[in-house]
Amino acid sequence: MMPRAELLKDIVADLRMAASFVTILPAASSKPAADGAVARATWALPVAGLLVGLAGAFVYKAAIRCGLTPNLAALLALGTTALITGALHEDGLADTADGLGGGRTRERKLEIMRDSRIGTYGVCALILSFGLRWSALATIASPFAVTLALCAAHAAARAGVPAFMSLVPPARPDGLSARAGSPPGRSVAIAFAVGTLALALALGPGKALVGLILLSFAGLMLARLAIRQIGGQTGDILGAFEQIGEILVLLVAAAFQIGR
Repeated sequence: MMPRAELLKDIVADLRMAASFVTILPAASSKPAADGAVARATWALPVAGLLVGLAGAFVYKAAIRCGLTPNLAALLALGTTALITGALHEDGLADTADGLGGGRTRERKLEIMRDSRIGTYGVCALILSFGLRWSALATIASPFAVTLALCAAHAAARAGVPAFMSLVPPARPDGLSARAGSPPGRSVAIAFAVGTLALALALGPGKALVGLILLSFAGLMLARLAIRQIGGQTGDILGAFEQIGEILVLLVAAAFQIGR
């Protein structure tokens, strides 16, 4: 059995790696990660998501206290989360939309997804993503409810990433997802448990179940689309998966008006 000190050290290392993986914060250790370390640390992705959600919620509450409207506060909150993550997931969504929507062959789709330029499909996807999330937060309005919604959305949207990486093979052998490796079952289970707990605490059991069903369905559809069109998943596909998850959870929160 691993000593308690070593276990705590590994947990902290995983949390730092997860934070550095999904944010621009200088959280990772300067020591090179061992083989499979990134995959093992994926259990902490929803925990890192909670931090991102809290940052957005803090800015939202501060904006409301300064007298701004929920519409403006929601835009500032979304801008904050995009800034902290370096718009990593938004970039993945745009590249996925351009690649899957604009390419005719598997090779061309992958080539487009690696192109740093953004196309019409990518622009439309980003407008839709920001528009839906902005509208959902403005509809929720209450700072307390927005905090619950943002934390649940950012945690749950990342909770399914380890399972997606484990079940859907990499589309290319030299991509970010392939280099990260396949998460072990323990990491998949812990991430799912953290995301489910976040949903349940924020939305309540019944509404959390609705969110889980929608997230599962969206993940299955995206996985099927990715496998059929490019042979598997990439870092961009994972970014799109996260964005879709955020949108769905925020829409559920707005529809049920949590916290009121």
